[in-house]
Amino acid sequence: MPPFAGSHPLSHGFSRNSIDSYSNIVTIDVGGQLFQTTKQTLKQSGSKSLLSEISGSDFDGSIPFIDRDPEMFSILLSLLRTGNLPSKAKSFDIQDLVFESQFYGVEHLLLNSQSNPSQFEPFDLEKSLILPLSGRDSPTAIATTQLGEVQVAHGCKITSFDWSLKRKSTILTQFAGIDSMLSLSANVVAVGATDFSGLQILDVSKGCVNETLNWENVTKSGSTVQGIGASRDLLFTSFESSRRNSNCIMVYDLNNDGFRPVAEIGHYEIFGAELDSAIPATKLSWISSHNLLMAAGSHSGPSGVRGNIRFWDLRSGSAVWEIKENVDCFSDCTVSDDLSAILKVGVHSGEVFILDLRNIGNENSWTCLGDQRRVTNGKKEGVGSKIESHGTQVFCSKGGNLELWSEVLIGSSIKDRVFRKNSMGRAKDSCGNKITHFTFGGNKMFVTRKDQQFVEVWQSSVRGF
Repeated sequence: MPPFAGSHPLSHGFSRNSIDSYSNIVTIDVGGQLFQTTKQTLKQSGSKSLLSEISGSDFDGSIPFIDRDPEMFSILLSLLRTGNLPSKAKSFDIQDLVFESQFYGVEHLLLNSQSNPSQFEPFDLEKSLILPLSGRDSPTAIATTQLGEVQVAHGCKITSFDWSLKRKSTILTQFAGIDSMLSLSANVVAVGATDFSGLQILDVSKGCVNETLNWENVTKSGSTVQGIGASRDLLFTSFESSRRNSNCIMVYDLNNDGFRPVAEIGHYEIFGAELDSAIPATKLSWISSHNLLMAAGSHSGPSGVRGNIRFWDLRSGSAVWEIKENVDCFSDCTVSDDLSAILKVGVHSGEVFILDLRNIGNENSWTCLGDQRRVTNGKKEGVGSKIESHGTQVFCSKGGNLELWSEVLIGSSIKDRVFRKNSMGRAKDSCGNKITHFTFGGNKMFVTRKDQQFVEVWQSSVRGF
């Protein structure tokens, strides 16, 4: 049976029965059940949707009929009215709602309702889903979009999940293993490895390489990727020559189809014992409030773990601030615009430290949020630990567990800022496998663990499906 009835079907599949064309009230017959709403509500669906077309059409005394499921239509109509799905939506499979929303042209509204970052409740997280991966390889990199699509690198493969986490696809790459990955869109990722030359821009929906970006160093040898980052308009890539005697950070224009290079910063040629210049950046983060790029890297040598964190001004091409890590070098670090701070987890102590961005350029030091006595105990309790910020919350992985740090007081200086460590509640792993990566997309947290061939999805227990 066609999705419309009557003698004068319209382009989307509805026919005419009766409606007061001079009224703001619209009556729609969906699968034999009448619904009444306003033209303004229907217009919330967007100008290209079926429902918007109905709101703008003159049916000359007839009721448009749509041959679809009325129960699912009532859920989507509630979404138009409130911006949120009603509680009865949980009785439906999300994929069924996705297909129905695509028919009406309101998938973007469904996506926003399920991927709204404001729905992320860090104190009420629970494991809601397991995303299985193909093969025996454990994840080596994970990337997400703001709307909750996720790509996972495992071995030579990349497995992608759409925002609903119901549709899955896997492609093979030219890499034996992937070390760095960044989502540029739902279907496009930037991918690199420390043992394979060049940064590849991959279309994961088609399984093809759109572009390969290389840095031509002085020795004309290949250049491997050590880290990837991005701002709204720019792509940052940390390269190291295959001979490991030079490194730099290349800046590309994201608004250009050919990823045009616009700048080269932090170019170091290594001579003799200049250890600081021999450390390529492995973490690149854009600080929009200061228009600066944070580039951090570390390495382990005979004298222990050393590293540096530099802040680059792209306009001048120079570093405006540098932090040299000698005592308790970072196992991982991050920057938070919301907290106006840099945060790190010490490789020796395993403790979380903070440094106020409001004092950028001054000779200030890290403030330990945990046990200061553990900083110089000589043990490497923070090896493999990861730290990330999400809004005003700071997450730090230690072994198989996650710590959550929250600011409870903001004063005029860093010494007046008070942070409290909170239990993650249900967000624990009973088998104790070490957390290797975690990241955020939409209102979800994605976690991978050592020797496990799947991704854990954590969500607030009071939201979603």
